[in-house]
Amino acid sequence: MTDYIFFDTDCLSSFLWVNNQNFLVKLYSGRIYIPMQVYNELSNPCVLHLKAKIDDILSKNHAKQISINTGTTEYSLYYQLTEKPAKGKYAIGKGEASALVLAKKYNGTIASNNLSDISTYIYDFDIKHLTTADILYDALISNYITEDEGNKIWNAMQKKRFKLGGLSFTEHINNQRITNT
Repeated sequence: MTDYIFFDTDCLSSFLWVNNQNFLVKLYSGRIYIPMQVYNELSNPCVLHLKAKIDDILSKNHAKQISINTGTTEYSLYYQLTEKPAKGKYAIGKGEASALVLAKKYNGTIASNNLSDISTYIYDFDIKHLTTADILYDALISNYITEDEGNKIWNAMQKKRFKLGGLSFTEHINNQRITNT
């Protein structure tokens, strides 16, 4: 996979909270894009330790910040997604919306765990998608972690109240094996 990956706040912070952002750098350095709205959410005074980790990744050019300019088609779509959703749809968060819009514009991938909010848009916009669980699986396949290490990281993320879509990393691995056969 060589496309750009646009992270929303939840997916990115799942790694930051457990101090495992190194997987993102090892797997996707130079392809990580952090929308300004996501950066702003991570700049909340209550989570400045997360901002410091992002600033470190940005300063080493492993990731780039990206903005949506007002007056553009992308901004109109962003506004629609966050403020004035189409009939039958509901507004989503600024981080998710910015990552979706930018992934659509650049034909990239959105990294998000918030499937309940974005799944219809992923389908509508024909956007590729990664979750935290998928990223951990990529780390396993790339030999950056073992299954046991993945389970420990998974448990640490669950303790921080991240919803990863399964009880354990082992369960996710088994589901991937079934899907890929």
